[in-house]
Amino acid sequence: MAGQWLLVCHGLITLLVVASFLCGRWPIFQGTIIERIHYFVTFGAYDCFLRFAEYVCGSRGANAILSVEYYCCYRPNPILQIIYLAIIGATYYFIVQSSFAYLPSYYLGEIHRYTSIIAVSVGVILFLLTSFADPGAVKAENVSEYLSAYPYDNIIYSEKECTTCQIAKPARSKHCSICDRCVARFDHHCGWMNNCIGERNTRYFMAFLLWHFLLCVYGTVAIGLVLAGRLKDLRVIHILTVYYGVENSFQDLAPHVAQWLLSSYNTQILLMVFLAVVSLLMAGFFGYHVKLCFTNTTTNEVCYLSLE
Repeated sequence: MAGQWLLVCHGLITLLVVASFLCGRWPIFQGTIIERIHYFVTFGAYDCFLRFAEYVCGSRGANAILSVEYYCCYRPNPILQIIYLAIIGATYYFIVQSSFAYLPSYYLGEIHRYTSIIAVSVGVILFLLTSFADPGAVKAENVSEYLSAYPYDNIIYSEKECTTCQIAKPARSKHCSICDRCVARFDHHCGWMNNCIGERNTRYFMAFLLWHFLLCVYGTVAIGLVLAGRLKDLRVIHILTVYYGVENSFQDLAPHVAQWLLSSYNTQILLMVFLAVVSLLMAGFFGYHVKLCFTNTTTNEVCYLSLE
């Protein structure tokens, strides 16, 4: 029983931290514990760690950490790409290990052994396409093409030259300090892709977000159906109502079924929660970028206008 409560507390704390990280700067949470947790997660924890390292190791230790921070956050590197591949690989491995033994089940057929690997493979392919596709790098050879495609409005964008690339800077382009190149219709630099998102790879990025949202929903529903199949195969409802005298109603059965699932299939429950949370994040990011597409704006332009 203690283990079950530990899982519940872990889930609630995780939900609180994720909600604080994503929503902590909303005006409605100003002055609340949500805002304080957001500050601690985004700035406070790292600042405390840096001070601790300087106290223990001196300035050399702090400088070493700052050097790592510079490499990870301000230079092109594959760290987040490796983390993505590790996350998707480990998640699929745990799903195979914990749930494939019950296929076919009452609600799910054998075919999902194969459709799942196809779905994951498509997700990885979209990830690779977004990561390695040209985002629309502006060079001396193609700058005239982008200048004609994106004329200056002389309001937000006026004729100027990129001081780094030493070429004319088309409207809606931006010089990425991380990639060290100008990108046409620049949206943002995505650390997960180790690439800029611009004119030529936005479609791959949008497909990546949509597919991973659907992939997470598919995984959540599939695991849920596997667990529902176990309830059916093991006649859990029948045993609870006939042998333990539990009333055959949702209100009475739900706590007992939840307790049984948490004690017998805690790995599957954790995977379902993880996939459900990630699906919500993917839905949010995809919805935001759909809005940008409909309004013909970019993240870079939204940030620029918000500072005006």
